[in-house]
Amino acid sequence: MRLRYRLLNVFAHADDPFSGNPLCVFEDGSQLSDEQMLGLARQFNLSETTFLVPPADGADAGVRIFTTSFEMPFAGHPTLGTAHVARELHGLGDTLGLSMPAGTIPVTADGERWTLTANRGRIEADLVVEDVAQALGLMPEDLVGPVQQVSVGTSQVIARAASVEAVRRARVRPDLLGGYAGMGANGGETLVYVWAPAGEASIEARALISDGQAVSEDPATGSACSNLGAWLVAQGRSGRWTVRQGEHVSRPSSLELEVTADGTVTVGGLVRAVGSGEVEL
Repeated sequence: MRLRYRLLNVFAHADDPFSGNPLCVFEDGSQLSDEQMLGLARQFNLSETTFLVPPADGADAGVRIFTTSFEMPFAGHPTLGTAHVARELHGLGDTLGLSMPAGTIPVTADGERWTLTANRGRIEADLVVEDVAQALGLMPEDLVGPVQQVSVGTSQVIARAASVEAVRRARVRPDLLGGYAGMGANGGETLVYVWAPAGEASIEARALISDGQAVSEDPATGSACSNLGAWLVAQGRSGRWTVRQGEHVSRPSSLELEVTADGTVTVGGLVRAVGSGEVEL
């Protein structure tokens, strides 16, 4: 079986070919088993690998999203990157619905810039600021409450830092962060999105991940940015922000976050195609 794939950078910068979050999209995963999809995700060893599959519920295209450990119900940069491939591959327009386990996500394009509209978020738990600060190697005064577990489809911890300096200083203690707040549904991994305002319309953020043993950092996390939007909705906030992420892992990325007065959350960014290839199973 020969399988074609595309490589893309999502939430990239137009002038930097090594910016954004890398993504592998397989053009047709309809004949693959769950085990084969997971195996291919491990082969490419990216944050996520996606597989275009037949759509559900009247959507324009379907996708399944795998990390190297488990399938995700929703993830941001895979949604935008897969939509980009589906548009070209199937002759779709600039407005389409992408079905996935979390539901059908609306996505729109303006050239190479793609935007998703997130599901309505829910606050799943209020967390103890002191505990989360300790797990991040910070002092309690480095975080500004509330620190909450939020989900628009994927459950993550949203933690506002008191300063950009505190965001940059965060160092995860995996023994304290892994499995925190009962988040074992994410393959036993916990993701904390620690962020701070970096100007009137700018945010600096980091996505810190642990399974209780290893620690990793994601360069551009659309699901966490969507959860940040849901957190802002819960705080009665609206507006537009450019979220800067990825500097700590040498993959500078920009995510455009908008929260409207009616609570709609959108996340967008530039998608750059960087290559393609073929795998034989």
